Amino acid sequence: MIMFAGLQVVCFLLYLVFFDFKQTEEVSVITKTQTSMAYLQKENFPSDAHASANDEMTVAADGKESRENISDDTQAMAEEQLEADGGHETLTIKEEIKEKVREVLEGTLNLFKKDLKVVSIGDSLTQGIGDETESGGYVGILNHTFEANSLNISIENYGKRGNRSDQLLKRLEEKEIASSIKKADVVLITIGANDIMKVFKNNFTNLQLEPFEEERLRYIERLKEIFNKIHKLNPDAKIYLIGFYNPFEKYFSDIEELEMIITSWNETGRSITEELGYAEYIPIADLFADPNMNLLADDYFHPNTSAYKLIAKRVLETIEEISVVPEVTTESETVKDPDSE
Repeated sequence: MIMFAGLQVVCFLLYLVFFDFKQTEEVSVITKTQTSMAYLQKENFPSDAHASANDEMTVAADGKESRENISDDTQAMAEEQLEADGGHETLTIKEEIKEKVREVLEGTLNLFKKDLKVVSIGDSLTQGIGDETESGGYVGILNHTFEANSLNISIENYGKRGNRSDQLLKRLEEKEIASSIKKADVVLITIGANDIMKVFKNNFTNLQLEPFEEERLRYIERLKEIFNKIHKLNPDAKIYLIGFYNPFEKYFSDIEELEMIITSWNETGRSITEELGYAEYIPIADLFADPNMNLLADDYFHPNTSAYKLIAKRVLETIEEISVVPEVTTESETVKDPDSE
């Protein structure tokens, strides 16, 4: 099996930058390179997969201590850079994104039912990590859009940063989550990214395709079990699985092996939903394919608010229980010339 030299570079960067997003609120955002250099000097950030694999209270305490230890150094580095730049303007998180913004999607929505209950569950993508407005990512945007259209739709968010498929299976046994699913009309799921992360971390020094394929086969069984458990709790609920995106598409698009892994796991999710019949797959990888669009948060891994709006729009257009009324167009745009046929 050919070694993934390029993937090792990606994995190393991923391991170092995948830390608690709140730490980025303490310093100015200077440039990607300068920020990455700061990450490379720190080695105790709790990543999603690491935080989930250990006792949550211990990890939380360690993460807090790590942030306290590095915050002064990081702030000092930022101040030194500002002085070196001669006081050039920089975008500060405190100044620009502390005030929450109620992001909504444009357009008019129709509800096929009088009331609709939505349950979202999964990892950091469901939790909304990276959303500068701190409003809950794509789930929050959907909720604000429903409110703006005066629709009686309730959304309960059970996203948990770092969740893997095996952990989500256990969470489905929790009384609160199980009760919500029993009453749901729609269940939205994001899960699997941290399963991939686990393979990266466990094979950091010897990345090959085989471990990813072995884990993918185990992921298939766990994902089917997740669907079956939700379906057993509520046979009438429609389940939507949201796919993966490649967070390194912009900077490491030349590493074909990474794209192969993401594509393979996405196809796994799609094939399972098609097989089951009561579930549907929602792709989002294509939303992140344009290298000219800035769609990543300041950790260079999670989606930013703009990306979450794209995801929310894709989800909204896919959910069968809601119809999106087409935008009004001019007569010249809608009426065709019969002679041109």
